Amino acid sequence: MIVTVGAITEKDGQVYLAVRVQPKASREEIRFEADGRIRIALTAAPVDGEANNALKAFLSKRLGIPKRAIEVASGEKSREKRLVLEGITRKAVEACLRGRSKK
Repeated sequence: MIVTVGAITEKDGQVYLAVRVQPKASREEIRFEADGRIRIALTAAPVDGEANNALKAFLSKRLGIPKRAIEVASGEKSREKRLVLEGITRKAVEACLRGRSKK
């Protein structure tokens, strides 16, 4: 079964999250665009995987899942990334990203 809500898709027990990352931002935050896209601003620079590590740490804390449960499926060297999340549902991801609850 596939369930899709904007940039968050759930398939076969895994959640896929499409995000646009803005490295070297003044503060870390999540922005939801009108077109359904998710933009994540990070203070880390896009050098030697620092922004990817910062993204995993940021999402791990926000979603309440371990960093090892977050994998960059595509876009490792791009601002446009597709992530695979394990151990959490699409509804929980959406709620946590919007700041409504924890897992």
